[in-house]
Amino acid sequence: MANYGTVQRPSTASPSPSTDHPYDPKDSTRKKFNIICPFNIPTTQEAAAARIIRNLGDFGLYYALFIWLGLFIALIPQRKVSLIYLVAMTYVTGVYLLVLRALPNSVVLNNVIDKRLVLALLAIATMVELILTRAAIHLFASLGIGVPLILVHAVLTIRDDLFVGEEATSAADQLVPLRNSNETPSVDIV
Repeated sequence: MANYGTVQRPSTASPSPSTDHPYDPKDSTRKKFNIICPFNIPTTQEAAAARIIRNLGDFGLYYALFIWLGLFIALIPQRKVSLIYLVAMTYVTGVYLLVLRALPNSVVLNNVIDKRLVLALLAIATMVELILTRAAIHLFASLGIGVPLILVHAVLTIRDDLFVGEEATSAADQLVPLRNSNETPSVDIV
């Protein structure tokens, strides 16, 4: 007969140490790791500014693609000509970056003409084209929504947490574990 709804009292005798618990690690060669949160609030304004600069360098392409995708989606329903200009300028920028990669030893492309200057001019030309085609509201709405999201991500993201172990010693003060390390042992990876 089953005892439904009753509480089993633990016995006073301690269990034998030879009893194998199903969740105890049996193999000591398993790798262990701590789960680390990649987001943390910076302690000072200088730390926040340093994170923004570092993350803009690390995630700059992803941030630009995020803004571009938001603008692309905003232009689809009503502004077909502006969408064509946006795609054309994206193509020109892609060709320029491919030429830079194909000719890494070119003195003119790499030393005389600064890549950041050319990319900034292409971005300004794209914005002017969008304004002239009456898509300024879409451009400013995309920038108004995207830039604050990017800044929040850039301030909160800790980039140095990708390395676990000895490599993470430089950013040990910024790493935030998801749980208290005193509570339970590390998670096992099979």
